[in-house]
Amino acid sequence: MENTKNPLGYEPVGKLMLKFAVPSIIAMLVGALYNIVDQFFIGQTVGIDGNSATNIAFPLTTMCLSLALLFGIGAASCYNLSLGKGEHEKAPFFIGNAVVMLLLSGTVLCLFAEIFLEPLLRLFGSPENVLPYAKDYVSVTAIGFPFLIFTTGGGHLVRADGSPGMTMFCNIIGAVINTALDALFVFGFGWGMTGAAAATITGQIISASVAFWYIMFRFKTSKLTRTHFIPKASYILRIASIGLASFCNQQAMMVVQIVLNNSLKYYGDLSPYGASIPTACAGIIMKVNQIVFSFSIGLGQGSQPIESFNYGARKYPRVRKAYLLAAVISFSVALIAFVFFQTIPRQILSIFGEGTDEYFEFGENFFRIFLFFVPIVSLQPVTSTFFTSIGKPVKGVILSLTRQIIFFLPLLLILPLSFGIYGIIYTGPAADLLSGITTVVMALLEFKIMSRLEKEEAEA
Repeated sequence: MENTKNPLGYEPVGKLMLKFAVPSIIAMLVGALYNIVDQFFIGQTVGIDGNSATNIAFPLTTMCLSLALLFGIGAASCYNLSLGKGEHEKAPFFIGNAVVMLLLSGTVLCLFAEIFLEPLLRLFGSPENVLPYAKDYVSVTAIGFPFLIFTTGGGHLVRADGSPGMTMFCNIIGAVINTALDALFVFGFGWGMTGAAAATITGQIISASVAFWYIMFRFKTSKLTRTHFIPKASYILRIASIGLASFCNQQAMMVVQIVLNNSLKYYGDLSPYGASIPTACAGIIMKVNQIVFSFSIGLGQGSQPIESFNYGARKYPRVRKAYLLAAVISFSVALIAFVFFQTIPRQILSIFGEGTDEYFEFGENFFRIFLFFVPIVSLQPVTSTFFTSIGKPVKGVILSLTRQIIFFLPLLLILPLSFGIYGIIYTGPAADLLSGITTVVMALLEFKIMSRLEKEEAEA
């Protein structure tokens, strides 16, 4: 069969995971560092209100990621599934259509954010004293939305072409530029929020340019022509259907972020901490935890080409092996992070600037309680991407919604009624435990289905 010529179909799974997952993890970590670096420089210069502002702005970043994953992961999975089935003429249309949709969606989101800036920030739960900082920050970062979306989504297309190292390079070069300019603009020139935002979009523009250059001129597994970039509804709908799980996961996160920010503002005002301290602490802790999830998401994305190709080629043992390897590593890394969160939360908070005793008291409790079940919930991104990779987006969507919408959001509305600001903190471990159990059950059921398909294949 022709598909056996592709290394995805015959090279050892461990070797392939090393090739695809390591660059993917590094790329995701570098992406997370965009926010962490801004948080560091802003925390050291502007202070608690500046940290709160970046948290208020974060739902828009999540929206960018959701669009990038909708068209990026969707197209990458469709492309690799098509190659696995031997559909070499059809496959490149997924890449070309995704490029157009990534650029178009980024431009639309940029214009929307600039036009409705202040209403959006108020909707996101900005306290009045934080609003000016948030406006300064987002009015600049919105310019970079098309580039952020294309860098993230385009990275999946580049990885699907068998070049995970190039995806990693695209992210690293942007992060290095962002960090260097953050130091210059924020510390050197004293530009505060605007300087941090300007550094961020400069890095994004460079990263997006490199990804665009590769896709247009160095794509190797298929020859891309002008015809492939003409939007066609059938390809776009297929891409969106496959990428829907990742999109819904990010959208659910965005909804939760908005409700969480508003809850922290409301119940914070009723507590000794005020509104700014809980919002600032939550922003820092969420972004630190994003580093852990970068490993999990990177592992899922790294295993995606292996799972997609081999599922399309009906090599089910290789699919299972890729998933299990990603799941075990994800759990192990999250377990190490759990130890740090439980033992040195104050030291982690101190990296992002000084604060009052109340600030550190709330932040330490948030770290220890909210992230208590982070090891088990780390399996969710790997499993959600797994369902997307094998062309079962509905299951991926259902799994994506379990933690954020089905469990977290109702608990976020209920628990604070009895426990106040601490009810928000208890919401995290409760939702993580329930969604983690759901993840394991769904993965085991899918393994049973694959075992049946494998048996039928052997008997045919």
